[in-house]
Amino acid sequence: MATLLYRLGRASLRRRRLVALVWLVVLVGLGVAAATLKGPTASNFTMPGTESQRAIDLLADRFPQASGATGTIAVKAPQPGQLLTPEGQAVVTQVTHEAATLPGVVGAADPYQVKALTPDGRYALIQVQFKGRADEVTDDQRIAYEQVGAQAEAQGWQIAPGGEVLNAEPEVGSTEALGVVVAAIVLIITFGSLVAAGMTMLNALIGVGVGMAGLFALSGAVELTSTAPILALMLGLAVGIDYSLFITSRHRQNLLDGLSPEEAVGRAVGTAGSAVVFAGATVVIALAGLAVVDIPFLTVMGLAAAGTVTVAVLVAITLAPALLGFAGRKVLPRKLRGRHAIESDATGSEDRSGFGFRWAHWVTRLRLPVILIGLLGLGLLALPAQDMRLALPDAATAAEGTPARVSNDLIREGFGRGFTGRLAVVVTADSPQATQAAVPQVAALIQRTDGVLAVAPPQTDPSGRTALLGVIPKTGPTDAATETLVHDIRRQVAEIKTADVLLTGVTAIGIDVSEKLSDALPVYLLLVVGLSILLLMLVFRSILVPVKAALGFLLTVAATFGITVAVFQQGHFSDLVGLDTPGPLISFLPILLIGILFGLAMDYEVFLVSRMREDFVHGDTARQATINGMGHGARVVTAAALIMISVFSGFIFLDDPVIKSMGFALAIGVAIDAFVVRMTIVPAVMSLLNTAAWWIPRWLDRILPNVDVEGEGLRAHLAEKEPAAV
Repeated sequence: MATLLYRLGRASLRRRRLVALVWLVVLVGLGVAAATLKGPTASNFTMPGTESQRAIDLLADRFPQASGATGTIAVKAPQPGQLLTPEGQAVVTQVTHEAATLPGVVGAADPYQVKALTPDGRYALIQVQFKGRADEVTDDQRIAYEQVGAQAEAQGWQIAPGGEVLNAEPEVGSTEALGVVVAAIVLIITFGSLVAAGMTMLNALIGVGVGMAGLFALSGAVELTSTAPILALMLGLAVGIDYSLFITSRHRQNLLDGLSPEEAVGRAVGTAGSAVVFAGATVVIALAGLAVVDIPFLTVMGLAAAGTVTVAVLVAITLAPALLGFAGRKVLPRKLRGRHAIESDATGSEDRSGFGFRWAHWVTRLRLPVILIGLLGLGLLALPAQDMRLALPDAATAAEGTPARVSNDLIREGFGRGFTGRLAVVVTADSPQATQAAVPQVAALIQRTDGVLAVAPPQTDPSGRTALLGVIPKTGPTDAATETLVHDIRRQVAEIKTADVLLTGVTAIGIDVSEKLSDALPVYLLLVVGLSILLLMLVFRSILVPVKAALGFLLTVAATFGITVAVFQQGHFSDLVGLDTPGPLISFLPILLIGILFGLAMDYEVFLVSRMREDFVHGDTARQATINGMGHGARVVTAAALIMISVFSGFIFLDDPVIKSMGFALAIGVAIDAFVVRMTIVPAVMSLLNTAAWWIPRWLDRILPNVDVEGEGLRAHLAEKEPAAV
């Protein structure tokens, strides 16, 4: 692979104008396709095979009027008792009529008829039924819904439209650009050259542009969840900068070693590019592996992110060499651009006084205390993870001041938390008589269930075969007690044999999704850990190095989960990340985090440990090889980690709590894995293992294919050649 990439790098530099033109055409073409073919993103989470999803599908078939998105308008009168006066009733009736006549609305329930009033006559709820799903509601329909009751508000009433219909697509704003700015500063400091930093950033931005344009071009044919493009953007941008950074850094070193630009870029792509391809492949495999969980929206998210990472790799090994050809020696600091400066640097002795070498000496000398302190510290950080709760987000954790949050708070204030997480029970049979006979039995069983506040009167479809009952729990949608209640209701209604009884609703769907994801988490974690051991065994021809890397990955994941739970669920230091209200973690965050961090962890492992193996194979002692690997790789890995942390942290400033938690968890995970695990615990363990780290049974060594990620075969091929003159 290294030799093939070496040739690709040289060819890309020689034909740099053609390569740049091809990528420009691809970018423009996909941009036009995205503008013309872009489809809407979905804010709903479907889960085939669950009871709640079967109920939704059944309603769409037999009772379509009740299968669309719902809205709830909370009404608060200026004074208690005012809703019971003729004037107050006229105001509420007007608001109800206004909601019922909105575009896309099937109907609105009069709170006086369904008795959705508080005893003190101050609060009322107007249930609004839309024709389509939440993601099918247009922006114009949503805006019109949010403006319902403007006339009543002018009279001192508080009208707060809310409900699932307000689940809007999260928007990327200017705050995420802060992460890109920080990444640019890190590049400038690392390279000491504006040209090198700007070229690396340009390369990454082109890759992200191509990846995102391709993703949006496909969105017309493939349903994307609203968070999928955000995940693809943050991950594609982070790895795009990092991959270009690795290749540019190696190219600069090759120039300083006296190689011609063409030879320098060829060897950079053949060595660092090999590691980029391997690291990118691990990320892609881990993300695509989400498909084994068999959850459609998660599969799409994983494939979307994997696509942007694939583009980032292709751009790094083709466009980066082309841009390096355009830049020439300007990628070097000004003082090193001249022939004399380069030759002097190349003939001088290697500088081993840098921080990387000093840190490696210190870590290997104090390896036992370092390992023990590292394990203890990460173990303590992981403790909150044992209390982790997963759920789909509800309006109670939305940003303060948003329409959804205002409505949710007003409903809780007047009616209680249970009214924000209504459940729906679908009763269906082959005949209207069977359905009518079953409905009272179902209602009685549910009403006797602990945790149920009320059961609303049934709604029946025109055929009379399907009925829909509303159930109001005493607790909120994401409370543990509500989860227990859902299981209790399902167990109670299982006694009904004359009709099919299914429990659904946004709250029940959220619980079903979370449980299925929790069940899939151990399987996926085992798959990822096994994959990491196998891949690293191919790369490093070792048994203990892959096992050590996998254990380090588990430490990273556990500590990241612990910190994320402490901040976003338990509320510690939540003000620092702008979180208004703590709550359970979004249900797909843990499994998504495992997939992404796995790829990034293997990224740093390869860049650090491949140099250790290279020096060990060429005669250095195991300890010296460890020091060399850290000394040569620490600066680049530190810069790469800081860039990723900066990019991910930029998404913490979004108001959307889901995106905020994703950005936070990824930033913390990269920080822990890069600085604590890979650059501290790994060299300490490698020093402790000594030569045993590189042991592998002969029979296994013979049957494993040689992928030559560190470019050993390439170096052997080039060893007989004299470096080309600069």
